[in-house]
Amino acid sequence: MSKNRMEAFSDGVMAILITIMVLELSAPEEPTLAALLPVVPTFGSYVLSFVFLGIYWNNHHHLLQAVERVDGRVLWANLHLLFWLSLISFTTAWMGENNFAALPVALYGANLLLAAIAYYLLTQALVAGHEPDSVLAQAVGGDGKGRVSLVLYAVALPLAFANRWLAVGLYVLVAMMWLVPDRRIEDVLGR
Repeated sequence: MSKNRMEAFSDGVMAILITIMVLELSAPEEPTLAALLPVVPTFGSYVLSFVFLGIYWNNHHHLLQAVERVDGRVLWANLHLLFWLSLISFTTAWMGENNFAALPVALYGANLLLAAIAYYLLTQALVAGHEPDSVLAQAVGGDGKGRVSLVLYAVALPLAFANRWLAVGLYVLVAMMWLVPDRRIEDVLGR
């Protein structure tokens, strides 16, 4: 089965998710800087989530460059990932509208953790559908940043109830780690 339909569908879903998130932003009615202050938490959560969705879109795109074929297991794993990503707009809005309160921050982290697990499962399903020495298997290899991300999300969940800003700081740290492009796939494809 061709990967093209899965890639196009995933691109469309991610574009819709970003659109939904930006539609959640409400412009102040007054034309003053002071009127922007109440919007800062919502805007901050939007920026963080936009970055995460961008990271997932970028990595998903690179991952699929090394894929030769997909099967039903891969399609379901991809839908699993898109499900968790689709909830980011909800957890983003809840976190921003509640000024980064502990429970919304923890739920946002749970959302990020479950999306990261889903991405890992997608990569495993893709690798399982290819030969052990395939370009994809070589490119995925050991995923150190992925494992560190999972640990940081897991640490941030209970931390959100003790210090919500440290938890948010861990989410930002994960995003910053992934802003440096993951060159594994490009390096293997370039050989």
